[in-house]
Amino acid sequence: MNEVLTDDRVWIGFDLGGTKMNAMLFDSAFGVRSRRRKKSRGSEGVESGIERIVASIAKLLEESQAPREMLGGIGVGCPGPLDLEEGVILEAPNLGWKNVPLKKALEKEFGCPVFVCNDVDAGVYGEYRFGAAEGARTALGVFPGTGIGGAMIYEGKIFRGKTGSCLEIGHVPVVPEGALCGCGRRGCLETIASRLALSAEIAKAAYRGQAPYILRVAGTDLANIRSGTIKEAIDAGDKIVEEILREGAQQLGNVLAGAVNLLAPDVIVLGGGLVEALPKLFLEEVGKAVAKQVMPSYLKTYELKIAKLGDDAGAMGAAAWAKHSAEA
Repeated sequence: MNEVLTDDRVWIGFDLGGTKMNAMLFDSAFGVRSRRRKKSRGSEGVESGIERIVASIAKLLEESQAPREMLGGIGVGCPGPLDLEEGVILEAPNLGWKNVPLKKALEKEFGCPVFVCNDVDAGVYGEYRFGAAEGARTALGVFPGTGIGGAMIYEGKIFRGKTGSCLEIGHVPVVPEGALCGCGRRGCLETIASRLALSAEIAKAAYRGQAPYILRVAGTDLANIRSGTIKEAIDAGDKIVEEILREGAQQLGNVLAGAVNLLAPDVIVLGGGLVEALPKLFLEEVGKAVAKQVMPSYLKTYELKIAKLGDDAGAMGAAAWAKHSAEA
């Protein structure tokens, strides 16, 4: 695994976050040579899950007509707590996995270096290399979704702890003794500004008859109140829905102001389905809140941007991080 890497190597990136498994194969210049996307199976066992990953990698190689010997490395972005040094998934709730030695299993199968990283870290690294934060010295990425993921790239490297990832911005406490968060604590940012929290408020408004479009097309079921539905409701004139979204974006901006004071990023990237559906709203409200709360000396030091790579960010970032790490 320590042989000199040549320019004809190919690199594979996997994104195991969310509801779909996104896999892409790149040449050394990061042109896409093959891709595969499959729905994640939450009840799938570890053995069959790893078999699916192995089969996907083999298919990517076959489709791009690349022999295994051309594999320079594999990067995998995973949700949940990870042991980054050992490449072990300590827990991945969306997959139902615990203590899975993914790095070891894939290195044994393919004989190339494998690098496991947090899925949000991978996504923000992708934006740093190829998207909205390209060329930044310090890039902070925030992705509101079911939770609120955060990551930072500092001088070309993923900012992390000794053995695990960090930047859990969704769990910054903002409301003393507030609503119970999924992490077990109360009053985290996720409880008031995640898509899940905002959808819950929208469902309440629909139940009260204040959001007629939502009530008609989605009812009060949170599973039906998705990012696209929220945008449609605002376009259809559900004023309360827009108010809820703007307030949530302001709360996110308040916390990001603290992050600017603490970390001094030159680029802040906002991403995720909800932001992509309503980019103007989030740029306006987050931008105003950050500007209002940040220290005056930092007012002109950062740019607020919308992510560019969409669903490809995680796989692209994981592959690019694998190449960076293997050649370091």
